[in-house]
Amino acid sequence: MYKRFEDLKTWQLGREFRKATYQVSKLLPKSEQYNLTSQIRRAAISITANIAEGHGRYYYQENIQFCRISRGSINEVLDHLYTALDEKYINQQSFDKLYEQGREVERTLNGYIGYLERQKPS
Repeated sequence: MYKRFEDLKTWQLGREFRKATYQVSKLLPKSEQYNLTSQIRRAAISITANIAEGHGRYYYQENIQFCRISRGSINEVLDHLYTALDEKYINQQSFDKLYEQGREVERTLNGYIGYLERQKPS
């Protein structure tokens, strides 16, 4: 059983994904600093921040809603990574690694949402 949001596997994986996307964002051209770089970073931060905030709400339905927002942020990051790939800011290998990492976060988050839904009072 977990007690803190830091104990959640999905938060831990989300943190690793955020760190990886930050590293890639440092490689983007200076001309993208206020556009793509900023968007990727904000969306990546939102992944773990919403998991943490939902956990702090205690009420399962609010927690689920914040997890859904987090899931949206995962997909936003993935879309931005497509842009980086299409503009040749990152190569296919980097994209594939990050894409799979993001999907793994999404899978674990879906599992956590399922767990929370099973906690609903009958």
